[in-house]
Amino acid sequence: MASTGSQMMAEEHQLQVLMARQPVYTKSQDVVAFELLFRDNEGRFVEGLKDDEATLGVLLGTYSSITKKGVVKSLPCFLKVTDSFLLNNDLPELPRQNFVLELLGHSNITPELIARVKDLARQGYRLALADYDPRDPKFAPLLNIVHVLKLDIQLLGLDNIPPLLQQLRTYQLELLADKVETQEEFRRCLEMGFGLYMGYFLSKPEAVKGKKITGNKVVLLQILTELQRPNATAQSIEQIALQDPALTYRILRVVNSAAFNLKREISSLAHAITLLGIDQIKRWVLLFLSAADKDKPDELTRNMLTRGRMCELLAEMMGRDEPINHFIVGLLSQLDVLLDMEMADLLEQVPLQQDMKTALIERSGSYGELLRQAEYYERGEFDQLSRALDRPFYEVAYRHSLNWSQQVLRAMQGS
Repeated sequence: MASTGSQMMAEEHQLQVLMARQPVYTKSQDVVAFELLFRDNEGRFVEGLKDDEATLGVLLGTYSSITKKGVVKSLPCFLKVTDSFLLNNDLPELPRQNFVLELLGHSNITPELIARVKDLARQGYRLALADYDPRDPKFAPLLNIVHVLKLDIQLLGLDNIPPLLQQLRTYQLELLADKVETQEEFRRCLEMGFGLYMGYFLSKPEAVKGKKITGNKVVLLQILTELQRPNATAQSIEQIALQDPALTYRILRVVNSAAFNLKREISSLAHAITLLGIDQIKRWVLLFLSAADKDKPDELTRNMLTRGRMCELLAEMMGRDEPINHFIVGLLSQLDVLLDMEMADLLEQVPLQQDMKTALIERSGSYGELLRQAEYYERGEFDQLSRALDRPFYEVAYRHSLNWSQQVLRAMQGS
């Protein structure tokens, strides 16, 4: 498989900051950018970028990259910037196409700052304004300069937004609905005409009562059930898989991908099981169980993969038993969203041991604890992280998990 935690810490460039990324979506729920979440409110991180090519390389190489239809591409990152960063004439030569500079609501909007922002816009930088308060006149001069305006829908209140949008029509702004927490809020913002969206609305299931698992997911569950049987054989597992030859082919494509670093090509599922063992086959079956259907965005699968791998790495780093089970719990933690089913109903159809099911429903036990750690990290809630690990381990584990999910998704989409 991949490197262990201690190997990764030795191999990877260590950032001086904890950092996660949050997607920026279009109306069709495609990801068009990422906002960087980092723990350093004093601005040392952004101001330090001018002297830190290695960190800039990590940002552009990992935090901004995404796999779409099997191809890796780089998306722009929203970078929260301080007044001093903007006013410092020694601004690092950031690649303009890779960053959107995001001004914060608590900025001291002086004539000097306005002139500087105008100059940056003239130079070709994309600019966003966050924390906009329509009652505060200090923001008015910036509305003719910035390109993206973020509106916190929780703070403003959905019912108050339509008249505000009328007032903003005179400006050439791309409007971003921020803190969109449910699918219902997403639909209302869509009707209002927002172009961009941020928030955790993809993480909430819209449970359809009485829904059953269908399609190739049924075959995958049958394989998982067979994998649990003590007298299962490579041949008995392969027989079930062959009910869906296209699925079997796609699993083999992933097995042979760079994500698994194999020295020789594997030509059949039975061969793979014999060579690499049932635990690894279980991993791949679960990967395909987590693959988004056509009506769900790829970002959901990407997040499930990243979260699963991060749970596994944290388990390895903390010396927990059976890291693979932590991977499974992390991976399946959003299967309810993917399948639009309540987690408890869903788990009645998924063959898992009881402590893993309990972790998925209650976030309890060793599995639930590390799942919570991964969730805290991906939301940028760094103060909630356990002291069981030094902080840099979390960032390296997260970054490695992003890269790993890219490789796997690329193999899955290319199949």
